[in-house]
Order: sequence, then C-alpha cells, then structure tokens
Amino acid sequence: MTHAIVYARFSTELQNEKSTEDQIELCRAYAARQGFDVIGTYEDKARSGASVFGRDGLMRLMHAARDRKFGVVIVEALDRLSRDMEDLAGIHKRLSFLGVEIHAVHDGTADAVLVGLRGLVGQLQREDGAKKVRRGMASVIRDGRHAGGRAYGYRPALGRTGELEVVEEEAEVVRRIFSAYADGRPPREIAGELNREGVVPPRGPKWNASTINGNAQRGNGLIFNELYAGRIVWNKVRMVKNPDTGKRISRPNPRDQWQTIAAPLLRIVDDETWARVQALKAEKARLSTNVKRRPAHLLSGLLRCGCCGSGMSVHDRDKTGKTRIRCSAVRESGSCSNRRILYLWDVEEAVLRGMTEELKDTRLMETYVRTYNEERKRLAATAFSRRTRIERKRDRLEAERQRAIDLLIKGVLREEEGRARLDELKTQVEEAERERLSLEEAPQIIALHPATIESYIATVDRLAGVLSEHATAEDDRGSLVANFRALVHSVTVHPKAPREGFQVEVKGKLASLIGGEAFPQAKYSGGRVVAEVRSHRSPD
Repeated sequence: MTHAIVYARFSTELQNEKSTEDQIELCRAYAARQGFDVIGTYEDKARSGASVFGRDGLMRLMHAARDRKFGVVIVEALDRLSRDMEDLAGIHKRLSFLGVEIHAVHDGTADAVLVGLRGLVGQLQREDGAKKVRRGMASVIRDGRHAGGRAYGYRPALGRTGELEVVEEEAEVVRRIFSAYADGRPPREIAGELNREGVVPPRGPKWNASTINGNAQRGNGLIFNELYAGRIVWNKVRMVKNPDTGKRISRPNPRDQWQTIAAPLLRIVDDETWARVQALKAEKARLSTNVKRRPAHLLSGLLRCGCCGSGMSVHDRDKTGKTRIRCSAVRESGSCSNRRILYLWDVEEAVLRGMTEELKDTRLMETYVRTYNEERKRLAATAFSRRTRIERKRDRLEAERQRAIDLLIKGVLREEEGRARLDELKTQVEEAERERLSLEEAPQIIALHPATIESYIATVDRLAGVLSEHATAEDDRGSLVANFRALVHSVTVHPKAPREGFQVEVKGKLASLIGGEAFPQAKYSGGRVVAEVRSHRSPD
C-alpha cells in the first residue's frame, strides 16, 4: 500500500481553527477510497498561500519528501499548497523529481497542466481579493471614517466602527510640537525636551527627531500627518511582497493617487500653524538639496558612544572648517549623559596612531607567521596522506592489471573478457596517476627576515600617512579607505574628565587572521585595541 501524507492550511486568524481539521478529514476519506495509507499530517494555521516563507508545515513536508518517507501528498485543493503560480509550480517540480505525486480531493492526480491552470486561477483570485479589500477601504474613506492604523492623538470611538475621537492629553502634545517647530526649534531639541519630561511617545521607548520629521514622500511623521489639520488621507503607500524573502515592504504612491476627505471634527492643529510648519519644512528641504555632500570620513558609521553605545555623528564645523562630532542620542533624543563635543580629526588621529603602533609590534608578525606555519604543516600532513593513499591505489590497480595479463596469457580468461578488464584497469590507473600529478607540492615553512620586518614597518607608516590625508586628497583613495574600514568593526569613544581628553577603543577584525589575540600587550578585550590620547582642543 502506498504511503501518503495530508497537508492542510487556512489563511487568517479570523478563520475557524477547525478549518484544517475539516480538510484533514476530507483528505483521509479520499485516501481510503484510493487505497492510500496515511502516515502523517502537516498543517499551517493562519498562514497566507501567497508565499512559502513562514510556513513551517510545508517546509517539514518537503524535508520528509527528500527522505523518501511517502509517495503521495493529498490536499483538499491545490491552492492549499500555494496561491502563487511560481511557488505552486516549484513545489510540483520538486515533488515530481522526488517521485512524489500530488492528489487534490476535487481534481485527482495533479499534472503539469492542472498545476499551471490552478496556479493561475489561485493567483488571480488572490489578487482580485486584494483589489476588493482596497475598494472597501476606499469606501470607508469616502464615508469619512478612518481606514485603520494607529495615529498619535486619537483612539477608536467605542461602538462606532472606523470612527476616531481625539485624545485631548495627546492632542496638547501635538499642538506643542507644531508650535515649537513653527517657532524654529529643531526636532532633536523638541524630542529631547519631551523625553526629559517623561512624555510617552507614539511607539518605542523614547521620542526621536525622526518621529517628528517623518518622510515627506511617504507622508508619515507628526508634522506631515494631515489628520491633525482635519483631513483623512489614504493610499499614501502600497504594500508589495519581496519574492526572495516573503516579507511585505511599503512603497510610496504618487500624490495624485492619494485619497483625501475632510474630517473637521478630528482637527487638532489650526490652519495657520499647519501652513507655517509645512512652509518651513519645504524651505529646509530645498536648502538641504543645495548643500554639497561632504566626502566620506574615515570612521563614518564606525563611531560609538562609550556612555550609551549609540552612534556618533557630525555635530558641526568650527570657524576653521574642522569637523566636530558628538553622540547621536544626545542630538536625537537627549537621552545620553555624554554631552562632549570632539574634533573628528583628533579621534581619527588617535585611532591611526594606536593601530600603527600596535601593527608595528614585531610580535604580531611572529604570531601571524607561527599560526601560518602551523596551518601549512597541517596542510602538508593532509597532502602527504592523500598522496600516499592515491599511490597505493595506483599500485594496487597496476598489480591487478598485471595479474589480468597473466591470466589472459595462460588462457584462464577469454580474450573478450580479458581485453575489457584490461581496458577498465588501464583507465583507472591513468585516472589515479592524473589525480596524483594534480596534487600540489607540500607547502614550505616560512621564516621572518630582518629586511622583511623593516619593509613591513615602513609600509604601515606610509599607510597611516595616506589614510590620515584621505579627506583632503585630490586623488581617489576610496578603495584604500574601504580596505582599512574592512579591518575595523567599531570605534568606541570614551570621554574622560573635562579637559582630559578621551579614550578610543578599536574593535577590529585582525584577530581572525591569527586565531587569537592580535595585540597581547595592549589593553585588550574581545578583539579590541585601546589607545589613549589627551586633547587640549576638545571642548566640553
């Protein structure tokens, strides 16, 4: 009797849990009629058929199929496996390769034609359903109701589906933010003040500048939310599914596709304040596009605050044009106690000087060479063992070939059998010899030469000099900077007492080259090199 398994799926949490139970019973009845022995069931509950990602039951089914545990998969309908043409065809192709048939209760055995037809119908039904949902949501907007989504300052009205009501406590915060922005206060400063006062943010643990600023193209963020001006706007974005990951991502729609309806009862911000804020935001956006992009810094994206672990970003430039940095958490939300502002050049110099001194330590080279030689010895032993094994195989085949010749000469083997066997053995001997010749020679052990050490130290000095001048160089040193950055995981800046400079902690990737601590005499912890500098120019 052919072993079979049953697969069942339903799409959303709104469906009855018994949906899969009903499917399984229907499939078991089909199996009994067909004479199949059902040895197991697989199911996915509240999982869409639009993608195979996130469907553990289907993945376990495919894994069991590769183990040849069954010969038939029974489903109520092919759309239980997938409602995507590509995915359904792929499942059918893989199961067919493994010798597994797909049986649908209402369609029987699935072949390529049926799979193609049902895949097309399933996908059209899914896309048609999505269009009907959007049409329904558009109708909700036309009725002056909200189509969904949490908006700060509002809550759902009890007993009135789709309607919102203003939360006055949150509305006061919204008015305060708009008033402060209209007066020219930056979003980072507003967010920091709200965090210090303990005002609960819309989501997450704290307010950020991005919570207020949002994105003009997508129309999100507090200052772009037209609901505060008494207008419900829908269809700002559309959701598309990434076929490689199965995750839904949002894409902004053109403004001519946005749908707007007046909702005066939901107004929180007056027209004058709204207009001032939008004009100010548009002016800032226009100015930012005219600012020339600065060249990438050597440590861009690598700097971390030693107090809170947040990134460090450019704060401003002094009168001489020198770049200064500070903790981004202070800028964004004011949630970090590290108020120090440092010169970027001082930090870069500290990192380069510290790494240069450590890289010039000859013990580093000795450690690397020792690890290198140990690996070469291991490879040499492996190569010798393999060469010996191949030579023994070749000698054994050659001896067997000589015995076959002797048996042929003595008449023990018939000529046809003897020639066939000799040809086979000759081919095997030649293959063994080719394999032996293809082996590399045993690797040589290397030793450090004084001239090599001097050359290495000089190269490190030149590298540090070139990297330190990258920002002002006229030629392109992007690849060299990229190579340097590939060796560095992060640079943590620890502020010291006022006027006492700072300490940088470089977490690098050099240790992976030697399988251990790269700088044994440095202050070292988990692949980090610590360099300390004193800076009299760094303001508090």
